[in-house]
Amino acid sequence: MTVEQAASGFISVTRVGEIEPGTVRVVELDGRSLCVGLTEDGEWGAIDNVCTHDGGTLGEGELDDSAVECPRHGGRFDLFSGRVLALPPVRPVNAYETVLEGDEVKVRLAPR
Repeated sequence: MTVEQAASGFISVTRVGEIEPGTVRVVELDGRSLCVGLTEDGEWGAIDNVCTHDGGTLGEGELDDSAVECPRHGGRFDLFSGRVLALPPVRPVNAYETVLEGDEVKVRLAPR
């Protein structure tokens, strides 16, 4: 982590073009596993990568609008707030502030 990253709290997780619009992927960062996604509208978001229902890997799921669907049982979480959008999960996941600086996508690891 650079001095600049430590001061701002944001850490680079990917670059524009590495994640296709309308998809999510797994990003490992500082010992955490994140689900980072890019909506069709061009908005970046990041949430914890583990489904609170059964431990599914959210970054291997589908992104529909801003809803990340767990590949195990179809639970859905909002990419920006982490709130549950569809059962079976009942507990939200952490969501993280995400910004675009130039062609770098950065995440602040403090939960929203």
